Amino acid sequence: MSSEEIAVADIGGTHARFALAEVDSAGVVALSKPVVLRTADYAGLQGAWTEFARVAGRPLPSALAMAFAGPVAGETLKLTNSGWVIDRASLAKELGVDRAVIVNDFGAVAHAVAGLGEDSFLHVCGPPEPLPGDGVISVIGPGTGLGVAELVRRSGSYEVIETEGGHVDFAPLDETEDRILQLLRREFGRVSIERLLAGNGLDNVHWALATIDGRAAEHHDDDRALWAQALDGSDSAAVAALDRFCLILGAVAGDFALAHGASAVVIGGGLGLKLADILPRSGFKARFVAKGRFERRMAAMPVKLITYPQPGLYGAAAAFAREASASAAARALAQAH
Repeated sequence: MSSEEIAVADIGGTHARFALAEVDSAGVVALSKPVVLRTADYAGLQGAWTEFARVAGRPLPSALAMAFAGPVAGETLKLTNSGWVIDRASLAKELGVDRAVIVNDFGAVAHAVAGLGEDSFLHVCGPPEPLPGDGVISVIGPGTGLGVAELVRRSGSYEVIETEGGHVDFAPLDETEDRILQLLRREFGRVSIERLLAGNGLDNVHWALATIDGRAAEHHDDDRALWAQALDGSDSAAVAALDRFCLILGAVAGDFALAHGASAVVIGGGLGLKLADILPRSGFKARFVAKGRFERRMAAMPVKLITYPQPGLYGAAAAFAREASASAAARALAQAH
């Protein structure tokens, strides 16, 4: 496969990101500066695509690789945390493309983990060693939702397993979390871990802690201010909520590592990068390791945070390159026979 230019998109509940990429049989050669749009500003993908073309100032490539924040099986795709709906049958006509590879957004991040070098990762806890060349790596990340995927490396190759792990049930580990669960159950009925470990999850935790302490408790319409206060330390209640957020993330990351049979964990997601300075010195490690009879195994597991700024775009391009390379190899084999 010679190098080829493609369009790439990373479509999430908050932002729709676009770029141009050059790919070949080895993976991603180059990725342009992204165009970042707010999903809420557009009725659907076609409008955002048109804006991307306007900003690019040139005709877009006829091949597309897309990371999509929702299930990607079936003919109709719906964003989990937005009203956007994509119909596979009309995608080519609406966007003017003749080839499209669509992967789950966190599947794309797992493809990025497979292709990026060690300089794209920050060490969080565990032994300070590179990600393993063989075995399972759990890829977990809080953003608008909570993404979970598995990267399985074997003998120089890899497979990505996309999941909806962010929607499993929240399991409290102390009395405070028992109370948080009780309060959120009144709000939502069933409480998944995404209710706590996502953009608005910090608001849910903040509200629940205030209620437990008998303080005035209101939900925030816009969680950005709350995140800013938590990250810069300007509000003690916001900081307490973020401390609890990191504890829960550590526990959940450890649970997925055990469930996946993982030998390493990578934290990603739009919020993961914001936590780069906080996570290594938070309670994340203590909760990650605290798995009873498996504490020794957990303590020996490297945990990294991906610092590459656009892993969804990179991963979508990598997934396209891998599929194109496999198709070319299959055609060559068929011709040989």
